[in-house]
Amino acid sequence: MITGNKGEWSEVYALFKIIADKKLYAGDSDLNKIESLIFPIIKVLRDESNGTFGFSYENDIVLIKNNEEEFRISISQFQENASILLQKLKEKTNSTFSIPEIEEFINSYQSQSIKAKSSVKSDIRIVIHDQRTGTKPELGFSIKSQLGGASTLLNAGKTTNFIYEIESIELTDEQINSINSIDTRSKIKDRIEQIYSLGASLNFIKNESSIFGNNLILIDSSLPKIISETLKIFFTSSLSKSIELINSVSEINPLNFDLENNHPFYTYKFKRFITDIALGMMPSKVWTGQLDATGGYLVVKEDGEVLCYHIYNRNEFEDYLYSNTKFETASSSRHDFGSIYKKNEKLYFKLNLQIRFI
Repeated sequence: MITGNKGEWSEVYALFKIIADKKLYAGDSDLNKIESLIFPIIKVLRDESNGTFGFSYENDIVLIKNNEEEFRISISQFQENASILLQKLKEKTNSTFSIPEIEEFINSYQSQSIKAKSSVKSDIRIVIHDQRTGTKPELGFSIKSQLGGASTLLNAGKTTNFIYEIESIELTDEQINSINSIDTRSKIKDRIEQIYSLGASLNFIKNESSIFGNNLILIDSSLPKIISETLKIFFTSSLSKSIELINSVSEINPLNFDLENNHPFYTYKFKRFITDIALGMMPSKVWTGQLDATGGYLVVKEDGEVLCYHIYNRNEFEDYLYSNTKFETASSSRHDFGSIYKKNEKLYFKLNLQIRFI
């Protein structure tokens, strides 16, 4: 019996749905279809533990090839099973579950897995027909589902800590202990407010991880400072959406950019950052800008619609990431941030970056 969570079963749903639709719909930043951006599907490829399955079309029949075996299944069966699976995904409340009728259907063409092969970065690869250019590119996608819990874009770790020096004031050990012992629900915010109320300021010094810091500098030399200022706003205000935070930073303009002609400095640079994360940049690994095979996302919406966002359509992809992500507070004890500490007679405070889809 195959079991999986909503995210894993959503991979199978996305496969069935796009095969049944025979086309990919591009989406805008508000998760609406862009009617003028529709890509006919020539072939769908999925790497599983027992080989690569290729799905192509012959009129109303789906031809499925895996190694030497070939299966012929009507498109209507993919439509029916997509509908059954969507209904089950909406009904299920337990964390993992089996769906026997869907398992029986995938077994009919020798598939035994609901998850794509873990060593392969793309959940699915699709050969499309681009009517604008006449080309037939093969595009890799990872699948994001709104039917389960929201997934993270950037996972927190000690590697995503930003280090600030506490300036303009000397604090006694008693004051430091008093601030560090604040244990309210919004303790990080309350500790920073207490630091500010004593007349001190937080001045960004460096990233805890030199690899992550240099990855940021590689993308844009202003990014460490921009993200550090954005984090200060996030931890001291009620704002959390990326778009709201960057708008707020832009108004303050901490880097003193020349905004006379309304250049979108902060938005542009932040979009570059989140796009590179989506395309494979990780805080603990040296980023060279070399994109991995996955160039985008298939987003399964709550109503079952599947939209594609791909670097192939860079503007839509960036706008989707920018409009559909938020900052959030990870565990301060696990990632070691949010407390005043002393080093070489100077006082420091760390803030942590984690970004999640809304």
